[in-house]
Amino acid sequence: MSALQAVKRFRIRELGATALPSPALAKTKSHPSSASSSRNKVPVASIENPFIPKLNSKTGRWAPPKYSLRQQALLVKKARESGTLTLLPPGPKISVVEIAAAAASGQAIVPGPSASVKSQVQNAAAPWTRPIEWTGEVKEKKVLGAEVGNRLYAGKKRMFKGHKWQRTAEKREKRRALLMRSMPKRIKEFKQYYKRRRPHPLKPPRTAKNAKLPF
Repeated sequence: MSALQAVKRFRIRELGATALPSPALAKTKSHPSSASSSRNKVPVASIENPFIPKLNSKTGRWAPPKYSLRQQALLVKKARESGTLTLLPPGPKISVVEIAAAAASGQAIVPGPSASVKSQVQNAAAPWTRPIEWTGEVKEKKVLGAEVGNRLYAGKKRMFKGHKWQRTAEKREKRRALLMRSMPKRIKEFKQYYKRRRPHPLKPPRTAKNAKLPF
């Protein structure tokens, strides 16, 4: 299924019978003189937003959205491909700002590069593209750091603790650098220590009670 067909099916499903061609539309096509007057009087349908949860006033419980987040993401993807973002309602996967930006940029229904001008005009004047007023409040989730492109440490006082070897790496590096700075002297002292203890290595070693290494 093409991207435009997916958006079209969604609109027809939500609009219901109002998405089908009406007798008034056929009369308008047969009388071009009345087309200009009826063009300015396009009825706006008021439909509940299927992308957001709905509160049942009788039971006081929330019903889940008609379309899951996966279905919403797929519809938004198809709408971006076909240039029909303005035909979708706002929701978790597409904000009001994005829809307004798409409308300001002049996004129209573009079926594809190979489509004829006649098909484009027919799609633009189709009943399923009529304006809709989506009812329901869309609560946009504010994500810290999304505007700067770093959401991992946004709003956190310190970094994640990490592994123990990562936390002690700086201390070990300092100690290693301190030991390596005097390493030639330490090697020399170590060799002299054994020369003093065993002047004749081939002879049996002397037993010492408190023999300790120099480090």
